Parts: sequence; C-alpha cells; structure tokens
Amino acid sequence: MNFSELFKLSGLLGRFSPDGKCLASCVQYRLVVRDVNTLQILQLYTCLDQIQHIEWSSDSLFILCAMYKRGIVQVWSLEQPDWHCKIDEGSAGLVASCWSPDGRHILNTTEFHLRITVWSLCTKSVSYIKYPKACQQGITFTKDGRYMAVAERRDCKDFVSIFVCSDWQLLRHFDTETQDLFGIEWAPNGCVLAVWDTCLEYKILLYSLDGRLLSTYRAYEWSLGIKSIAWSPSSQFLAIGSYDEKVRILNHVTWKKITEFEHPATIANTKTIVYKEVEKSPSVETERLSFPSTRALASSRFSTQSKYDISQVPVSLHCIKPVADRANPKMGIGMLAFSPDNCFLATKNDNIPNAVWIWDIQKLKLFVVLEQLCAIQSFQWDPRQPRLALCTGNSKVYLWSPAGCVSVQVPMEGDFQIVSLSWHSSGDSMALLSKDNFCVCYLEREEV
Repeated sequence: MNFSELFKLSGLLGRFSPDGKCLASCVQYRLVVRDVNTLQILQLYTCLDQIQHIEWSSDSLFILCAMYKRGIVQVWSLEQPDWHCKIDEGSAGLVASCWSPDGRHILNTTEFHLRITVWSLCTKSVSYIKYPKACQQGITFTKDGRYMAVAERRDCKDFVSIFVCSDWQLLRHFDTETQDLFGIEWAPNGCVLAVWDTCLEYKILLYSLDGRLLSTYRAYEWSLGIKSIAWSPSSQFLAIGSYDEKVRILNHVTWKKITEFEHPATIANTKTIVYKEVEKSPSVETERLSFPSTRALASSRFSTQSKYDISQVPVSLHCIKPVADRANPKMGIGMLAFSPDNCFLATKNDNIPNAVWIWDIQKLKLFVVLEQLCAIQSFQWDPRQPRLALCTGNSKVYLWSPAGCVSVQVPMEGDFQIVSLSWHSSGDSMALLSKDNFCVCYLEREEV
C-alpha cells in the first residue's frame, strides 16, 4: 500500500471523476482538479464564494460547484478552461443542485422547495418542476439515465412524477399511499421505484415504471419505522434497515420478506468470525525518553498501531443506550450497503457504533463482525470486488475481504482523522478525507 502526501481540503469535497482520470477537491472558494496517477494539478478554478457542493457530469467534462449561501451555481469545463457558466437563482435561493444523467442539464431546487429549475447548458432553455417535496431523497434517476422520479407535495398529499430525461416530458403522475413521504429510490434495473414513509409510520411501497402499485410492506406499527434502505446491484433484493435494530430482506418476485437479520449486543453463534481491533503498544525506546523531541513524539504517535485478533465466541459488543426523548435517536440500522457481486451485505447498528456486520447473502447468515476501538464513521465497498474499506475518525484505514482483515496506519505526521473515504472506479485506489486534508491511498492488486 502506498500513500500520497496530504493536500488541503474543505467541506469533505473530494471526488473522483466518473471516467477515473481526475480527482477534484475544494479549498474554500478554489476548485483544484488533479491527475489521478501523478496528482499534478491540471486545472485551478476560482469561484465567487465558498463552495458547498461539487459534482462531476456523467462524461467527466464538466464540474458543477454550488454556493448555496449565495444561491449561485458555477460550471467549469475541463476541455475549455476559459469557458464557464454561472447560474444565479436570485431571490428564490438554492438548497440543492445536481446534474441530469446526460451531463448537459442542471437541476436546482430553490429555497422552501418551491420548485426545481432545469437549466440546459446546450440550448440555455429553462423548465420548471413545481411542488418538489422537502425530504431526505426527493429526486432519483434510473441507472441508464432514461427516467427521473420526483417526490412532490401538494394539497397536503404526496405524489410522484416520472419524467423522460431526454425531453423532460411528464410520463406518469400518481399519488402515493404515504402519510409523509421520506424518500424514493429506483432499483438498479430501473423497473421498480421504492417509496418509503417517515420513520413514524413503517411503510414501504413499490411502484412500476407506469405508476402501478406492485406491493406494500409493513413490518410493524406504533413504533419508529424505516431508517435506511439499499437495493442489491442485481435488483433481486431490497434491504430495509429499521429502528428496531433489524434488517429485513424483500425478494423481487413476490416482494415478501425472505429473512430478517438481527443485531444483538452478544454474538453467540460459533460459526460467526469476530475480528476485534486491539492496539499494539508503542516501542519501549520512545517511552524511555524523558524529554522526547518533536520528531520522536510524532513517530511515537505513529506507533500506536493496531491489529485484528479473532475473538472467542460468545462476544459482548460495546453498546450505547439511546436517549429516547430526543429526535433522531442513535438507534437502529443507520448504514447498509451490498457488495458489487451481490454476495455480501454490510450493516451498522447505531446502538452498537463500533461494529460492522457482514452478512452472507447466498446463505442468508451472519458471516463476520468487525469490532473497532472507535465508532464507525464511514464504510464503502470496492466497486470491483468484495472488499470493504472503513474508517473510524483516526489515522488508520481498515480493509476486510473474505481472505481476512487488515488495519493500516496512514504514515502522516500530525493529526489526520479520516472521517470519509471513496473508492476509485478501478478499485486500485481510494481517497481518504479528513475535515481539513485528504490523501490518496494506492493498493496493489494482490493485497487482502
């Protein structure tokens, strides 16, 4: 494993381009575009204010920079550095901005979710979508980029509109049987739209492309409901994470539950492997120094390395008691993701913040639990193989694959607390992001 030097970063805004050739990062109001292999600066753009969101176009030719405070979006071209575009939403304000799948239209959501404005970079035309719903995930595109679904709220009722992305014509408009719609997401094959309700009402609805209700699923009533969902890459399974600390898996034929995965604080099954992170103490020499130099201090900081031990089952995991009288209590399944080959599902139960659970989808059983020393900040699957990377807010990156588990110290002087990471599309490298810096980690093919 090799690591680049540290580069400055603000707002955790570091993104690989879809074609994998460039890496964009932001420092306050500057946008820096680097070559992925050499990390040499290819382009440097200066925006009008501090950048709060960046996004690559699907063909990697343009980058959008949104400055929500000013209600402005600036678009930069990699092919023609002199060209640039500025979109000012004026008094309407701006709360969200994203590309359409063709990379030539920008969708801006105005303040108070009054409307979505669709700006065309080619024809400079503008169209409007009224009544978008203020919810966690209100716009979703099919993977092939042909259709867009938008959640809407009008006359105190929830609706979904499906548009054809090529000409923004309305294809279907239907009301949803939700109390207070919270999110929508297409299956990867683009045939089914999942619509789920607020956490106060356990309900997930599945609609076809033409707006027919295929199925409704409710696990229980009168308790906090759905917290997270994830489609498997093959669209065969829909995983639903709930506040009751369980993941329920629905199948794509009957849309009925085929199993549920529990997340108890004690792991008793002898067939489950539990990897526990343990710290290796620093070497005695550095401890003996009565007045250690700054360099020795830095190196001793490096030397609190960690490794994984396999724990003897039964294992009791570190559990926290959620504060019940606050909104968004730290309980239930907050993160879940399928591996790209559909074989594994990684989950995190917010009651047990230091553990990642990895489930074998073919056997529908718990396969591995990783117990970390600190709370899990982020995890993400390698896009090419079943390999999971995770970070816990310290200067280490952790990798798991069916072959085993490894903890790697990032060799940086000073404080580098990794709170987010993202894989390159090749799976050969990843960007490790802290609040103020980022570095690129390069992996050899044979590792893990």
